[in-house]
Amino acid sequence: MQGRRADGPPERLPRVVSGACGPREAPGSPTRQPRWGGPPEGSAAQPRRRVRASGGGAPRAVNNADGKATSQPLSLDLVRKAIISCERCPRLRDYCAQVAREKRRAFRDDVYWGKPVPGFGDPRARVLLVGLAPAAHGANRTGRVFTGDGGGGSGDFLMSALHRAGFANMPTSQHPHDGLQLRDAFIAAAVRCAPPGNKPTPEEVANCLPHLEAELGALPHVRIVVALGKIGFDAYLQLLKRQGVVVHPRPQFGHAEVRQLPNGQTLIGCYHPSRQNTNTGKLTAPMMDDVFEVVRRILRSGWRNRSKRCHV
Repeated sequence: MQGRRADGPPERLPRVVSGACGPREAPGSPTRQPRWGGPPEGSAAQPRRRVRASGGGAPRAVNNADGKATSQPLSLDLVRKAIISCERCPRLRDYCAQVAREKRRAFRDDVYWGKPVPGFGDPRARVLLVGLAPAAHGANRTGRVFTGDGGGGSGDFLMSALHRAGFANMPTSQHPHDGLQLRDAFIAAAVRCAPPGNKPTPEEVANCLPHLEAELGALPHVRIVVALGKIGFDAYLQLLKRQGVVVHPRPQFGHAEVRQLPNGQTLIGCYHPSRQNTNTGKLTAPMMDDVFEVVRRILRSGWRNRSKRCHV
């Protein structure tokens, strides 16, 4: 993908390579409210909403966050509680607890979250971002995804891009009470506990799939999935396979690669905003802006089921 010019949009945007296009949003649709930021544990509970299965139509059998079959998706509040109480991966739970006890010197006075981290964002989101896992001294400390990993970290890099694109009300993500709100976007992760070395095992990723499935089921308006890194990308494809959605040929991960899927959603790959990628220039702010420009164009235009090849 070419870089963004300072005076305008990217010179070239990728195109969708296959699949049917989703419906156009009705003109004059109301402002998407309320915004939901995932209140810290112990705060006032958000009112529950009745939700329909993602993609519309009659409710279908899905797996809830406990991995059990259910005919209706759970509310985000129930999904959140199930994620926080998860104990499926002893290695990850032991590591998160150890980090919470030992702490980093800069955060020695903080009370670490030390539990699995649920998603965060707008319950009416049309855009779902799927990251890798909580950072040991970031979300594992604060309890909110992409939050608290220091200035210039992945959270601030991502939030700056979301803010520039109009999906966040502020460009930083420092702590769960900083006033950050997302609009039309929700951030989840392939793995909900911080893994040693940021490397979860395939079994741990598989153990977390029911959480991602439950959150997606509680987000009935999602049209676009932005996978932040290959692990998030592969986890979403595994989820589709788990749901019986056949994607052929199998998409290959690449930055700003766009794929329209048989379930009506659009999958976009994006390099993960880790320090390793941003400090080396593998991922730059203009490259991230290009991805969200594609997202904005899709949301603005809507795509009709007219052909198997759609252009952004």
